[in-house]
Amino acid sequence: MNETQSVSSIITHSPQTWTKAFWKPVLVYTAIAGTLDITAAHLHVWAVTGKFPTSMLKAIAGGAIGGQRAMEGGAGMMALGLFFHYFISFAFTLLFFLLYPRIALLRKNLYAIAPAYALFTWAVMTYIVLPLSRLPWRAPNFANKHVYIGWIILTAIFALPIVFGARRHYAKKYAD
Repeated sequence: MNETQSVSSIITHSPQTWTKAFWKPVLVYTAIAGTLDITAAHLHVWAVTGKFPTSMLKAIAGGAIGGQRAMEGGAGMMALGLFFHYFISFAFTLLFFLLYPRIALLRKNLYAIAPAYALFTWAVMTYIVLPLSRLPWRAPNFANKHVYIGWIILTAIFALPIVFGARRHYAKKYAD
């Protein structure tokens, strides 16, 4: 397969993609990246406010059902927010695992690829997912240092584990 094929072609014509050997690391690294991400978000809010962010998972669910309705919900709403969080983590992990063997650039320096994938993830979430959600959206303020701190954290706790996981999974195939 060459690098110009469509994603649908990659998905439907790759028998190795649908084996247990493929899905296990995708799910493991989804769990790692997703758990580190939600933990970092909770710790950040707790550090800034001094209070445990009990409404964070409800706010995530609010992206699908609306913020007001989500905030009025209980444990079920929090579970829905957790589901959406891990689903999004799964989507970004799966995408990277599918692209890794097909784009040689992704197999270069993992410490350069991780920040780039974090930036891609952030941009998709910021400019596509959030504006399409039922939550209020505003453009990021690039004069605010927290935008850059967030990107560094996203690189370390989300993108780096995914990139490392794909590299580890495909190591035998691409060993020099």
